[in-house]
Amino acid sequence: MSPPPAAPPAAPFAPWIPIRSLSPRQRERIAAHLLALSERDRYLRFGYAAGDAQIQRYVDGLDFDRDEVFGVFNRRLQLIALAHLAYPPPGQPGPQAAEFGGSVVAAARGRGYGARLFEHAMLHARNRGLDTLFIHALSENTAMLRIARKAGARVERDGSESDAYLKLPHDTLASQVEQWVGDGAAEIDYRLKQHSRLVGSLIDAIGEVRSGIGKRPGQTAKD
Repeated sequence: MSPPPAAPPAAPFAPWIPIRSLSPRQRERIAAHLLALSERDRYLRFGYAAGDAQIQRYVDGLDFDRDEVFGVFNRRLQLIALAHLAYPPPGQPGPQAAEFGGSVVAAARGRGYGARLFEHAMLHARNRGLDTLFIHALSENTAMLRIARKAGARVERDGSESDAYLKLPHDTLASQVEQWVGDGAAEIDYRLKQHSRLVGSLIDAIGEVRSGIGKRPGQTAKD
């Protein structure tokens, strides 16, 4: 009698990644993230080698009332991953689709941030009542298109450019609660990082004061 077939290996656990919604107050951090991208990365993100002035105009023109911008912060409160979810203008006829664009700094790649940003965009667009999420990208932007395909999107290539279309399910109470809980947890994570940085700065300042008090009058740092 042959032994029963082995159970399939369990899917690897995906760690939670705090993704925080951004506001106009974060324009400076958004600009810093995009300006830090290499020329090649800017080309893939925008479809052309965007210069500093073009990136700044893009950041200045972000419409936070209509669209959503969200990102992942490291412990130094630097934006290491960023996404822009652009919604159609109100009253636009036809299918209601949102466009996704994202970027991850080179040092933070390979950690699943791009895929998580896309999943986050799927949830938010779905809960807004939209039926389609799409990406317009250069065909050579294989990383972005791979993320879309893995999520179930249909990719259509037209020479040097490609479009990925993902049909979204209707929102449910569960999807609304998932967004509410996730957004709240990400906000708490951000506040904790802020507090940690503040405490670290205070400890450094106290150390400098103690160091200065401990010196004899006229003593310099070299003494």
